[in-house]
Amino acid sequence: LDWWHADRYCEQHFAQLLFEPQDSEQASFSKLLQSHHVRGSVWLNERDGVLHKPKWRRDHIVPVLVFGDKTDTKYLKVLSDFPAMPAVTACAHLQWDTRTQEIATIFSYAVPTFINEFQLRGFVDEEGFVRFALIVHGHHSPYLPVFRADGQWHHFCVTWQQENGTWAIYADGKRRASASGLCAGGPSAPQAVYGQGTFITGQDQDSLGGTFREKESFSGNITDLHVWQKVLSAEQIEKVRSCWVVEQDLVFGWSSNALEVESTVQEVTAQFLCPGPVEECRVFEVGSSGFGYASCLQSLPFICRYRKDAYWQLKKAQLESSHSLVGRVNTLAKRTVIPENIFTSDVQDMNLSVALGALDVLATVLREGETPVLESSDLLAVLQLLKQVSDVEVQEGEELEMLEQLGQYYVEVTELILEEQNIETWSSVSQVIRGPMAVVELCDRMVSHLAPLLTAGRTAITLQHRNVGLRRVMVKHMWFGYGSLQHCLSSAGSSAVFEDVAASDGGQKFPSTTVGTAVISSALLSDYQEISTSVRYRLQHLDGDFHVFSLVFLLHVSPDAGGMWSTAGCSVVTSLRDSTACFCNHTTNFAVLLQVYEMQQRTTKEELTLQTLTFIGCGVSFCALIVTFILFLAVGVPKSERTTVHKNLIFALAAAEALLMFSELAKTNQVVCFTITAFLHLFFMAAFSWMLVEGLLLWSKVVAVNMSEDRRMKFYYVTGWGLPVVIVGVTLATSFNKYVADNHCWLNVRTNVIWAFVGPVLFILAVNTFVLFRVVMVTVSSARRRSKMLTPNSSLENQIGIQIWATAKPILVLLPVLGLTWVCGVLVHLSIVWAYVFIVLNSLQ
Repeated sequence: LDWWHADRYCEQHFAQLLFEPQDSEQASFSKLLQSHHVRGSVWLNERDGVLHKPKWRRDHIVPVLVFGDKTDTKYLKVLSDFPAMPAVTACAHLQWDTRTQEIATIFSYAVPTFINEFQLRGFVDEEGFVRFALIVHGHHSPYLPVFRADGQWHHFCVTWQQENGTWAIYADGKRRASASGLCAGGPSAPQAVYGQGTFITGQDQDSLGGTFREKESFSGNITDLHVWQKVLSAEQIEKVRSCWVVEQDLVFGWSSNALEVESTVQEVTAQFLCPGPVEECRVFEVGSSGFGYASCLQSLPFICRYRKDAYWQLKKAQLESSHSLVGRVNTLAKRTVIPENIFTSDVQDMNLSVALGALDVLATVLREGETPVLESSDLLAVLQLLKQVSDVEVQEGEELEMLEQLGQYYVEVTELILEEQNIETWSSVSQVIRGPMAVVELCDRMVSHLAPLLTAGRTAITLQHRNVGLRRVMVKHMWFGYGSLQHCLSSAGSSAVFEDVAASDGGQKFPSTTVGTAVISSALLSDYQEISTSVRYRLQHLDGDFHVFSLVFLLHVSPDAGGMWSTAGCSVVTSLRDSTACFCNHTTNFAVLLQVYEMQQRTTKEELTLQTLTFIGCGVSFCALIVTFILFLAVGVPKSERTTVHKNLIFALAAAEALLMFSELAKTNQVVCFTITAFLHLFFMAAFSWMLVEGLLLWSKVVAVNMSEDRRMKFYYVTGWGLPVVIVGVTLATSFNKYVADNHCWLNVRTNVIWAFVGPVLFILAVNTFVLFRVVMVTVSSARRRSKMLTPNSSLENQIGIQIWATAKPILVLLPVLGLTWVCGVLVHLSIVWAYVFIVLNSLQ
């Protein structure tokens, strides 16, 4: 199969495409495949999730304009008002007439002040390539090859922007030519494409809207012309190529009602096959034990991989099945709607009609309730069918009533399998389907098919069956009633759902969560595609009076994994008895370094303030540390224990703060984030170790230490750098898979890895506190003796003032040097005030 169908086949059989074998396993794995007569390339799963949902090749019914032979009469005029355009993109599907090699004008845009304002021309060269040239303000780009003159349909886009005169030509989804400086010369800066002009397709305008010449006219077919007043990105151009319309900044969209067509131009309605995906997918080369890439549309062998416990649970469900539900469904439908063996069944592409009939029969059988409790195999078979239906390809022009009815049946089947009596059934397949949240993922897929139901007169859609519903406007929501979802989530057999669910609130741990609101899935859409943005919304509590300690949302891994609960990225704005207002966003700040408990009650304003203070404080501190380090080297400060210790502390602290300031940029890359976390751990640990050395050095000046200077420095280096390396190394060796936090590049709070930093830090702070106490005692005692010797007759107030200053001075000087201001870091979970104090004191350390 091609990659998309192979991936879908494995998923619908509750498995995954084979992941890339480890280096040590490649040779033996290759031999194993060869022993089973597998040769050549085998599809691999995309571990980093690079590939998105498949862009299915689909039929697109559009009006096509046939220009036929070259004439001076045939033209197409766009009936739209064009604004002034500092940037412009024009795209269309084109079928080039290969019988002539003369220059042809695809389109020309003229304004009263300039006839050749914006124009695209082309011709077929001697090597059989169609060459395009773009004209802006009369300035002409070179003719460059864009696609073969093969008589086939091709998609093109041309872009230009006023800034630097940058232009580009795309053909069939790939950029074929680009440069800058088109209409950028001359004494003045380039002007925008003027507005209020005349846009003609198929002819070159020698006067405004007329004076056509036969030898410069276009011959061929054209459709799907669109014009935007902006430069589309490569991703947007790929969407347009696949027959999706980008609505933002669209000046003209292809429509017969917005065109003036010359009478001899033939207009036909064609069923146009949109282009499919052009991605390349990763493959394992059997025999050579290497890796490569192949076109995702190529048909190659593939292997579905099961987790061992999931595989045996599937086999057990299959062996113990009586096939009662499957038999009744297939008997009623008079065909095989649900196969009896979920391992060997083929996965076929469903059309809307077949999917509707299958769900109609299934809903009827479930509704009758002859078997009130589903068997394990029945539940898996129903989920397999729901997966197939959620992948149905909805073609343009299909009956919208059928689509809406399909959605209604989907909701009804979902509600019926989530009934309370099926709790034990869900538990029995917990290794195959990690909880009923898999249904939420499938519903989320299904709701995306409802886009054609939205019109100017119908801006909202709601499908509901008792406790389950789908709603889609520009924001899509899903709600599940308490009875339909909560019972399954909270059942004893579904403990896997709560495997890592423990949440925290001011140090108090909660062992599990309760679904307190009906809406549990929400997404914002633009051009029928999900977009990522910050959202604030209010959720109504289902019933009861309960405290919302954090907003927990589901992080989906795959439909079969069922997802896992996470508190990352969402915060509670206000929590009332009957509702909770939430804001979903994420920022990283300095206060997270010594945060022992998860903290999610901060507002967005507080998070932004913390992040800003961190960046400013660390930036100032970093500059000061670098200047100090340079001064130590340049000024020629005499070499001593103290300067050596200072320089090592400065270097460790500067490196840690530099990494911290830019760690936010690395969180999207898992490998880089892991590396940054390890180095942050190392350098902050080293900074504290050298603060410990600072304390030990002070102690050696206060208390006589029987050790030579050389031996002391060796001990200091082992403590300052050796101790951090050991701590970080041991932590990585014992907690490699749970080392990094979910939502920022720092140690994981939830798995207690954070104590590999906090524990040593608290020990160092305790030692340095004792050192500071002893130093203050010695300083005060020394100041008292000096005061009595130098000013024996001074007043009591004066002596008290001298002693207060003698106490305050070493504390003010030594607090940052010994790192004692970090003590408030373990208090940040108690109050936002402690977070502000912590950041101000320590970012400026």
